[in-house]
Amino acid sequence: MLLTTKGRYAVMAMVDLAQQIEFEKPAKMQEIAKRQEISLSYLEQIFNKLKNAKIITAIRGPGGGYVLGEVAEKIYVSEVIKAVAEPIKFTRCKAEESCVANSSKCKTHILWRGLENKVEGYLANITIADICKGKLK
Repeated sequence: MLLTTKGRYAVMAMVDLAQQIEFEKPAKMQEIAKRQEISLSYLEQIFNKLKNAKIITAIRGPGGGYVLGEVAEKIYVSEVIKAVAEPIKFTRCKAEESCVANSSKCKTHILWRGLENKVEGYLANITIADICKGKLK
């Protein structure tokens, strides 16, 4: 599967952020980076994309940090992965119509596209809250 660390780290950071709600204060990016063992500069890139997608919100000033842009029950894993521009791909196919030199589909194209659809469907039904509560389907 061609899902890079950016997508995985984004989900990890979102779960961490969701778990900080009980403290009723914004979470510091540096603390999330440390807890999740993610480079701070890499997490900054991820958070910029999540902020642009309105999945998280930055709180400025003393005591500032980050909070979820929506309740965890309404944030789906697929949205988080898409927000950081991570495609879920199992093949090198670049286009739906053609993926080999002669502008046709490779013999396994439908197999891999079907698997991508299953994974996308699975992630579209799992919320950040589901992960926090251990309720994976």
